Amino acid sequence: MEVKATARHVSVSPRKVRLVLEHLPGRRIQEALSLLQHMPTPSARLVAKVVKTAAADAENNYQLPTDALRIKAAYADEARRLRRYRARARGRASTITRRGSHITVVVEEQEA
Repeated sequence: MEVKATARHVSVSPRKVRLVLEHLPGRRIQEALSLLQHMPTPSARLVAKVVKTAAADAENNYQLPTDALRIKAAYADEARRLRRYRARARGRASTITRRGSHITVVVEEQEA
């Protein structure tokens, strides 16, 4: 059985989050959490939070044992972009795009 957890409207660009997420599929939950704990990027903390949520949902809602779960898929989609303006020379303005992401982690029960 698959269980999905999503963190929406996270204010980190999807490109930065995908660098962390590419290491997760196929790993067990505890292994993935220890890997994320030792990653130097700040977005690893956000991903770890989503992995913990997916594991807790599987345990509490579907009575799946946590030690038998593995990460099936992990991906980051684009969220709404925030447009900001910065003053430039000669009275002009240029746009700054602040990107956001939706982080999704899918866990499933590992076949014995």
